[in-house]
Amino acid sequence: MGQRARLLLLLCLVVLWVAGLAAAAWLLYASHVLSPTSFPGVPTSHTLLSTTDEEGNQDESLESKTLSAEDQVKDHSTGTRVVAGQIFLESGKSDSQSEDEESFHSQEEEKENSLEELNSLEMSNLLNKDLEEAEVQSPVLTAIGGTADGEPCHFPFLFMEKEYPECTADGREDGRLWCATTYDYKEDQKWGFCETEEQSNKRRQMQEAEDVYQTGMKILNESSKKAQKKEAYQYLLKAADMNHTKAMEKVSYALLFGDYLKQNIQSSKELFEKLTEEGSPKGQMALGFLYASGLGVNSSQAKGYRYWVGIGVLPSCESALTHYRLVANHVASDISLTGGTVVQRIRLADEVENPGMASGMLEDDLIQYYQFLAEKGDVQAQVGLGQLHLHGGRGVEQNHQRAFEYFNQAANAGNSHAMAFLGKMYSEGSDVVPQSNETALQYFKKAADMGNPVGQSGLGMAYLYGRGVPVNYELALKYFQKAAEQGWVDGQLQLGSMYYNGIGVKRDYKQALKYFNLASQGGHILAFYNLAQMHATGTGVMRSCHTAVELFKNVCERGRWSERLMTAYNSYKDGDSNSAVVQYLLLAEQGYEVAQSNAAFIFDQKEASIVEENETYPRALLHWNRAASQGYTVARIKLGDYHFYGFGTDVDYETAFIHYRLASEQQHSAQAMFNLGYMHEKGLGIKQDLHLAKRFYDMAAEASPDAQVPVFLALCKLRVIYSLQYVREINIREVFSHVDMDQLLGPEWDLYLMTIIALLLGTIIAYRQRQHQAIPRPAGLRPAVPQQEPPPEHQPPQ
Repeated sequence: MGQRARLLLLLCLVVLWVAGLAAAAWLLYASHVLSPTSFPGVPTSHTLLSTTDEEGNQDESLESKTLSAEDQVKDHSTGTRVVAGQIFLESGKSDSQSEDEESFHSQEEEKENSLEELNSLEMSNLLNKDLEEAEVQSPVLTAIGGTADGEPCHFPFLFMEKEYPECTADGREDGRLWCATTYDYKEDQKWGFCETEEQSNKRRQMQEAEDVYQTGMKILNESSKKAQKKEAYQYLLKAADMNHTKAMEKVSYALLFGDYLKQNIQSSKELFEKLTEEGSPKGQMALGFLYASGLGVNSSQAKGYRYWVGIGVLPSCESALTHYRLVANHVASDISLTGGTVVQRIRLADEVENPGMASGMLEDDLIQYYQFLAEKGDVQAQVGLGQLHLHGGRGVEQNHQRAFEYFNQAANAGNSHAMAFLGKMYSEGSDVVPQSNETALQYFKKAADMGNPVGQSGLGMAYLYGRGVPVNYELALKYFQKAAEQGWVDGQLQLGSMYYNGIGVKRDYKQALKYFNLASQGGHILAFYNLAQMHATGTGVMRSCHTAVELFKNVCERGRWSERLMTAYNSYKDGDSNSAVVQYLLLAEQGYEVAQSNAAFIFDQKEASIVEENETYPRALLHWNRAASQGYTVARIKLGDYHFYGFGTDVDYETAFIHYRLASEQQHSAQAMFNLGYMHEKGLGIKQDLHLAKRFYDMAAEASPDAQVPVFLALCKLRVIYSLQYVREINIREVFSHVDMDQLLGPEWDLYLMTIIALLLGTIIAYRQRQHQAIPRPAGLRPAVPQQEPPPEHQPPQ
């Protein structure tokens, strides 16, 4: 017995020792293989669009590294995802990293093999345990009522020769969900309801609301007529009354803006409060806007803009960068090959100050004239109208059907530009044009053979994406270079992306920066986005948070929600200033300078009746101030005017002088220079100085031809004032005491003076005598008598 006890104890020690080794080895393996930070020296992937994902992964700064030609010009076809101007390298491992990993895995392979048998049993037990716990934790649906009240539902169950993996309403006229508690319902007749009667009624009500909502949205999306859109909102109103969340969101914004429903800010506020209680982000955002703008609530003061400017929070460039980057990521990912809708930014103040200045909008007569030319076969008119309808804007609604027709007519006439845009439409696909890489490739080739840069860029993208042709980075680079040489922004953008990522060419951040800058000058959104990423991460340039935020802000303001600018403008032109100002205020809170200045203009003109009259100037002053801080010259001058005249604030000449000086120095405004000249002339807010006044008047005349006439009048007035001031300052008696008249006019100057005075006096007396002398008239002659006979005393004697 003693020997057996010793053997058993020894066996226990061996088992414990082996178990300890297994646990240690497993921890070592997990810490090196499963941990994402096991290789601290491995460089991160040089991806331009490194974004913050939903799990909270932060962007990492990209460092420029010198790589060999083999490493840089390598095949990226594997593990590469390309999205319209944005290149994501999903395989972020360099060759050195792969070698390190292979070496590490080879060292660990023997350990894994030796521990495999010990771990397999343990892992199997753990897995079984986890599965058992999962089964226990999974909810069990219990039947309510029926023939099996309180029994668990059995899934799947067989009913009418059909298996049901979940509760169903089949076989019931009231639509209430039920389940069987055994597999075969027909055989056992064991069933129960899956919901109470109250839950059933609520579910059916929500389903009815969903059907009504979908009907309204279908009409809203498929129609462009105002009457049909109003009809659609009647369906949405009905769904909102049934507590449908999405319908309530649509209706609340429609009531706020006056879109196809009568504007009612108080009703929209109540809906927003209800949505906020239900956790709707759109309701929370809108309610925050109402409190920020003081509409429907007591006035008190979107995150990125507020952190950037410091409204209600401490200014923080990094916080602004984080918020703007999140929105910019969404905007950039939404950019299509055709570029999306064009948004016109029209400032109401500029339209009033310069009525003849083109606002970018096309008059109906001009559009009809172009349509007439297109019908007569004018190819240029066909291409121009095609582009207008493809992108929308300038007073023309987006219409792919019309765009396709115009492009097709011009392409049949042999126009290469039309062919290239047809290729774009086929490459992108839409409700009108089915997506077809083969057809797009044919049009791109025809246009490229004719030297068209749009076709060359499209052909390059086909080879880069592998659309209709095998992926060929060399050909893609070739066609992008040809398009970029002709100044086409898509070619410049894609060429910059290839240089940045080293696809088909040696990685070169300076070249990437060059082409991104060129594309940004053409207004390409993705060029701004890529430049923002480079400045944010310090890739190829010195890191600049300020520049990155400005670029990201530019991208954000080109999102689809900026179409609200045109909606607000159209509302203003239709005479609905209240609807327009609310829409401008919402965009102003998001940092749109155009919206801020337009809202301020409407308040300045006292055209909005939704606010009290005594609040118009203070509100206008607030938004003029925000627009001026973003560089709008008119807003800066308006700030000076408000402080000069005391609109919405106290009269403050010193502050007015500061604003005028800023507008003069930073924007070279002729109006600001003229105002500075006037303040120097009058000594308002600054010491009176006529010399500086003349200098500013002259600068205003040089800055703008329109200022020359008022400057001339102001200078004439200034000369008179200067002369009077000079005469006032000198002593007349002292001047005459120093004058020797004998030496100046001769010794008998007094006789000459008296003679001249006598002659003048005689001339005046003679002239007056001739005026009073009666002139005799010959007999028989009468003056011409008018139809109405004058009084007798005025008739001459017979």
